[in-house]
Amino acid sequence: MRTTETEKLMSISRRAFSFAAAASAGAAALGPEIAQAAGAPLTVAYAGSMGVLMNKGIGPAFTQQTSTPFHGIGQGAFALAHLIAAKTMRADVFVSITPGPIAVLQKAGLVGHAVPVASTAMVIAYSSKSRFAPELAAAAAGKRPWYKVLETKGLRFGRTDPRTDPQGRNILFTFDLAEKFYHQPGLSARILGKPINPAQIFTEPSLLARLDAGELDATSGYESAVKSLKLPFIALPKQINLSDPTMIKPWYSKAAITLDVKGKTQTLHTEPLVFYACIPHDAPNKANAQKFLALLQSAAGQKIFADYGYNPPLGGVL
Repeated sequence: MRTTETEKLMSISRRAFSFAAAASAGAAALGPEIAQAAGAPLTVAYAGSMGVLMNKGIGPAFTQQTSTPFHGIGQGAFALAHLIAAKTMRADVFVSITPGPIAVLQKAGLVGHAVPVASTAMVIAYSSKSRFAPELAAAAAGKRPWYKVLETKGLRFGRTDPRTDPQGRNILFTFDLAEKFYHQPGLSARILGKPINPAQIFTEPSLLARLDAGELDATSGYESAVKSLKLPFIALPKQINLSDPTMIKPWYSKAAITLDVKGKTQTLHTEPLVFYACIPHDAPNKANAQKFLALLQSAAGQKIFADYGYNPPLGGVL
């Protein structure tokens, strides 16, 4: 059953990618001016955790402001970046969490710069439907060590794939720092198992949905996405939640993970949990893409971010 569900999700993702590529290619074939005049949708590829914000907040606000249809695609940011870099997908705007996926497009020569638009922090989300909900609620209230609850036998924990999604990497960094901060060697292995643990890994758009449905007891999460879905969560101290840019060099940099990515072994370090937006050079709908970026940075756009649990942008242009 688990394999069948995963295959279905992958199939849905592939169809979404194919649709986006076809729609963007069609708009490009018309030429930017004709495509925009014809009311071509603005295609925005964004980190999957932003789904509620984009589909219920930013997207509708943009359409109301410009009369341009909004077409959003939410998946792991690294996976999206590689699709755009390979020109398998065409997007007018790309919104990433952390600088890493932006660097993929910059290396491919498709992006000049990216602007910060919001920020967030790592948390542990949990399901009110879980049989462990009382223990998790006690941890959220500071009455029990959160990591001790997650070690409970039978608790189902979910996260995303660190090979394709920044959140999947960030929870590994969080646990690496937690081992040091709480003086708990082996904590990550006891709760997460190996970095690539198929029993725990789900696609980013489905992760919190599964949690909300009670299929998982607890998951990794960004505070912004968890608040958007009004899910209960355990706040983590700034020493491990990756939210404070001033702690990157003195403390967060102590965390490192080693992954095999596309046949190559890489040692990776933390990056700030900042959302960045950019316009690829081959965007079919550049004029509206500029309007979309302007909305994200405007007072009205920032209010929408705040309403959905996001923190103000941090740092400068990439």
